[in-house]
Amino acid sequence: MILAIVCSVVFLDQLSKLLALNFLQLNTPLSLIKNFLYLTLVHNRGAAFGILKNQLLLFILISFFTILFIFYQLKNKKSRFLSKLSLSLILAGAIGNLIDRLRFGYVIDFLDLRFWPVFNLADSALTIGVIFLSWELLFNKNVT
Repeated sequence: MILAIVCSVVFLDQLSKLLALNFLQLNTPLSLIKNFLYLTLVHNRGAAFGILKNQLLLFILISFFTILFIFYQLKNKKSRFLSKLSLSLILAGAIGNLIDRLRFGYVIDFLDLRFWPVFNLADSALTIGVIFLSWELLFNKNVT
């Protein structure tokens, strides 16, 4: 199950970024739902919310160590379902954005809600994974 989740999310993330690169113009919004959802191709050279711009090596190293740590955590057979699901989503998001950083030197973002920084599917997977993991850590005892 873990492998299927990770592979599916990474595939969809990379496919959506390929489509964004081929069909969108840089920094030119395309309205999908007026005043709510736009597609805007952005080259994000920072982390979340564009912080720490142009720290490519730092982001690559953090990604590698995060991926290794999550692999180690996922090998724990005692982990609960929600823990494994959340770690799988975080892993997939980290891999998706790492691929961009290694290929382009920046992350491809394109989902634009106008009230939030532009993001991508890998960012969404990371966020959902962190929310699930936080829930698990806060409300479930014996989380391993």
